[in-house]
Amino acid sequence: MSYEIRRYPVGIQTFSRIREENYIYVDKTDLMWRMIQLSPYIFLSRPRRFGKSLLSTTLCSFFEGRRDLFEGLKVMELEREWKSYPVIHLDLSMAKNMDSPEALRARLMLMLENYAALYGSKETEVTPGGLFQGLIRRAYEQTGRQVVLVIDEYDAPLLEVLHEDENLPKFRKVMQELYQPLKSSEAMVRFCFITGITKFSQLSIFSTINNLNNISLLPQFSAICGITEQEVKTVFEPDIQKLADVKGLTWDEMFQKIKTRYDGYHFAAESEDIYNPFSLVKTFANQMLDNHWFSTGTPTFLIHQMRRFKTDITTLDRIEAPVESFDVPTEGMTSALPLLYQSGYLTIKDYDDEIQSYTLSIPNQEVRIGFTRGLLPLYTGIESG
Repeated sequence: MSYEIRRYPVGIQTFSRIREENYIYVDKTDLMWRMIQLSPYIFLSRPRRFGKSLLSTTLCSFFEGRRDLFEGLKVMELEREWKSYPVIHLDLSMAKNMDSPEALRARLMLMLENYAALYGSKETEVTPGGLFQGLIRRAYEQTGRQVVLVIDEYDAPLLEVLHEDENLPKFRKVMQELYQPLKSSEAMVRFCFITGITKFSQLSIFSTINNLNNISLLPQFSAICGITEQEVKTVFEPDIQKLADVKGLTWDEMFQKIKTRYDGYHFAAESEDIYNPFSLVKTFANQMLDNHWFSTGTPTFLIHQMRRFKTDITTLDRIEAPVESFDVPTEGMTSALPLLYQSGYLTIKDYDDEIQSYTLSIPNQEVRIGFTRGLLPLYTGIESG
């Protein structure tokens, strides 16, 4: 049996490249457009490898006015203006694992210098926050248009020092100073999108910004990252058939195996079933059902926090977490549950509106196997056998 050649964007997070090089793209542009209409300042928390960076680069292309990249996508039926704006895109995963606050400042300055080459800088702008504010102002003045700010992995520089009582405040001070212009430059900002793993209030670095609209738990945006069951059945229909033929199964049998292993995520009290996008794409590219997401590594910050709070990982199926636990600052945390949820190791399975409490559970077979084979030995020091 012959199959059409399909290109899977494994490890590719740049929207323009996916579109220009004809990789498979699951269309989220209608949700992106509605998000933009909701508020000029948006925050979104999602686990690693769930499409945050792809959404960030999609926003960049949209606000750069690159209409050609969106031909045939849902946003074409919604957007009428297609204006071009100056865009400053910071991927702060490039500033993680710094060994000192000074090294973090130097890396942030290096990242901002790319835009300084475009818009200029002043000798007095010697801190990341000072340069960032100057860049926003000059981009606004030089183009005559408001500036779009896209900050991806905003918390990456802080996650590895979450457990370090001495270093966390020092690193956080650097990040607070970087983000301060987001509030003071409000009149010059057309749209600001911030994404990461942890909820921003937990790291206490946006205390001066009171206009961030957190959409992380809103049901209308629960599918903005990840892949819904309907998208699996339509976009990936031929891929399921190809894998079924390889394994000697029917389409329905293979779909059920895929659902059991990669489905089960819910990012709101009322959420569609969401599949892990990284694992799904890797499965079709490699023609192999495996624990792809878990094999990319367990974040060390999570291990540290679980040990700190003496988390009993044998009790993680159907555990209650009150709403307010998701907003507790890092210093006030008494449990690793919010981080386990935000990291993708637990997901929402139920919500009790009367007592405002979520029921969290392990999402699917992939994570369950990963807990046993990967996380348990790392956390306890006991071999998985």
